[in-house]
Amino acid sequence: MSPKKMITMANQIATFFASQPGDDQAERVAAHINDFWEPRMRRQLLAHLATGGAELAPLVIAAQPHIAAPAESA
Repeated sequence: MSPKKMITMANQIATFFASQPGDDQAERVAAHINDFWEPRMRRQLLAHLATGGAELAPLVIAAQPHIAAPAESA
């Protein structure tokens, strides 16, 4: 997937959860990504976050510790 498309998708998820009540939005962003993004997509997102996460919403960056790193063979 193109980096721009990945950033757009992650930011859309963050926008949705930012509008929800509670103080666990980052965890819910991560849970959504863990549940619905295939390992290749999560690997790409985590690699982008590792280089600073340019253009990602702050809520996506805050979700980073809760995003499951896929196994290398997945």
